[in-house]
Amino acid sequence: MRLSARIAALAGSSALVLGALAGAAPATAAPAGATAAPDIPVAAVKQHLADLQSIATANGGNRAHGRPGYKASIDFVKAKLDAVGFTTTVQQFTYNGTTGYNLIADWPGGDPNQVVMAGSHLDSVSSGPGINDNGSGSAAVLEAALTVARTGYQPTKHLRFGWWGAEELGLVGSKYYVNNLPTTERSKLKGYLNFDMIGSPNPGYFVYDDDPVIEQTFKDYFAGIGVPTEIETEGDGRSDHASFKNVGIPVGGLFTGASRVKTSAQVSKWGGTATAFDRCYHSSCDTTANINDTALDRNSDAVAHALWTLSGTTTTPPTGTVFENTADVSIPDNGAAVTSSVDVTGRTGNAPSNLAVGVNIVHTYVGDLVVDLVAPDGSVYNLHNRSGGSADNINQTYTVNASSEVANGTWKLRVQDKASVDTGYVNSFKLTFP
Repeated sequence: MRLSARIAALAGSSALVLGALAGAAPATAAPAGATAAPDIPVAAVKQHLADLQSIATANGGNRAHGRPGYKASIDFVKAKLDAVGFTTTVQQFTYNGTTGYNLIADWPGGDPNQVVMAGSHLDSVSSGPGINDNGSGSAAVLEAALTVARTGYQPTKHLRFGWWGAEELGLVGSKYYVNNLPTTERSKLKGYLNFDMIGSPNPGYFVYDDDPVIEQTFKDYFAGIGVPTEIETEGDGRSDHASFKNVGIPVGGLFTGASRVKTSAQVSKWGGTATAFDRCYHSSCDTTANINDTALDRNSDAVAHALWTLSGTTTTPPTGTVFENTADVSIPDNGAAVTSSVDVTGRTGNAPSNLAVGVNIVHTYVGDLVVDLVAPDGSVYNLHNRSGGSADNINQTYTVNASSEVANGTWKLRVQDKASVDTGYVNSFKLTFP
């Protein structure tokens, strides 16, 4: 995790499926009978950490951007993934006059339009080997990927993994990756899971307060093993999830604490001492001796739980005739209502009782918004009425009983921002007639 002050992030949290807040079943929830995530052997994760320690020791004591230890770390992870059938890509970028590297690994199969991604930064600071920060996250993600291959897992969604360079210099590698993704590819990313420092020696159990579905997935796991969690605040905006969140991609993740001191209440909750969560943060003593095995084990299993849960099902698009408007419509801050329209033609009789209304709105505070479907005769069907609080973005299909409306005509999505500060736009609006 980088040391500099937290970067400005979009207010609130991204909604992978806002239906979870609106009472609809979240599209990412694992169906009954879905394949359960396997146990991630902590011994295997620790072996990866030992290998990263050896790489640092052989290369000046660190694995920092622009240093030979970082490139050796990339080569080490890539070789593991290539050997089990991943499609890997090394992405180069330049920062401070030196070459940096990201590693992207795709598991063959799954819906290419529904991508779940897990990632971590692989670089250390120059002052140490970076085994907790962030060998721990990198090793857990690596072992989760290897477990996908070992078990022959065939998820419904497409799985992708990433290891980022130059995070310690300002999220450089992940920003480069996101900024070079075409808009169409960004839209396929249904969730990015970030793991940065998950084996702190005096650990807490912190869950990112971002996308509500991803957040709940992690909370459910920890509740299932009887471990209380808290919302993560120390590293908010200071790790690679911010690069994804800032372009509207839903994010979540885990953290066990850095230089902040564990409170007496947290000691009562989790054990440990009222000292820093990681006394070796960004120091030469961040070695394999700086890992809490229990925290590493629990969090590695949580990585797998989230990957299997979030990738095991997908949103099935409604079948039928689709009428769509993909033109962007800006939503003025605390201003007048705007509309996006579609002209429905060629239908007979009335609209169905299960009209599917697809809404994709990019906005940094959905609690400001009122969203209505307006029928051709002016009848109004409310879809969203200032709910969701500080969550950002609405990407949901609503079901409306429109059987009293004539199908043909101009249908409108009407959106109004009723509070100041946050802004956004209608990205797309569609109606699907069965």
